[in-house]
Amino acid sequence: MRVGIIGGGTIARLFIEHIRRGDLGDAEVVAVAGRSARSRGKPLAAEYGIAFVTDVHGLLSERPEIVVEAASHEAVREYGTPLLDKGVAFIVLSCGALCDDALRGRLESAAHNSGALLYVPSGGIGGLDALKAACIAGVDEVTITITKPPAAWRGISYVEKLKVDLAGLREACVLFEGSARDGVPYFPANVNIAAVLAMAGIGFDRTRLKVVADPKLEYNTHFIDIKGRTGNISIKLENVPAPENPKTAWLACYSALAALRLAKSPVRYGT
Repeated sequence: MRVGIIGGGTIARLFIEHIRRGDLGDAEVVAVAGRSARSRGKPLAAEYGIAFVTDVHGLLSERPEIVVEAASHEAVREYGTPLLDKGVAFIVLSCGALCDDALRGRLESAAHNSGALLYVPSGGIGGLDALKAACIAGVDEVTITITKPPAAWRGISYVEKLKVDLAGLREACVLFEGSARDGVPYFPANVNIAAVLAMAGIGFDRTRLKVVADPKLEYNTHFIDIKGRTGNISIKLENVPAPENPKTAWLACYSALAALRLAKSPVRYGT
């Protein structure tokens, strides 16, 4: 399995290290894509002797069978449709980009037309299998509360406009409460899990999102509540932050690896 990676951060390194160890069978990373020659993906690729490219044409020239996006919403927009049009499977981690209905429609159409796989992993949450099953019967309400230590919310323009003193917080502070449609774009690197929850369930407009900075937390903690005809589901997840990036759950990084392993497998347990 020839694998391309968009991005040069924690997830890209994790992928390369596990694939090099043989943890994903006969997979091989054939290219790392970055925005420019100054991208951190370039030294990462050089470290492991992997081709480094800066656009979709360069990536396609390395003939990947599957590409993992671990970069940004912009990368989803730039790479998604061209890759799927060429029959290359596309795993999307920055799935908050798919809050844009037009973009999601283009990617879905490209996947249907070419037969290539468009795959959005569960990321740092669980329970999507139960949610999808419940939606067939009928779901009335889905809410997710994303609660992280203040450091995870630094450097976000929306939070800066709120003028919240993250460093000085002593109690939990609600940064956003509303629909996933409205909230996801404000936090492009922090709440992608709300996007996948919405897409697996009742949509961006009906899925409710609450975002909280809590100085008392050690873990990135998420609460999911689902109410419908099949019953009520409540899930709590306490995720260790990724070592190099407190905005990302360590579980989300490994969710991407699990997605890659499943992408070519004829055997699946659960949905």
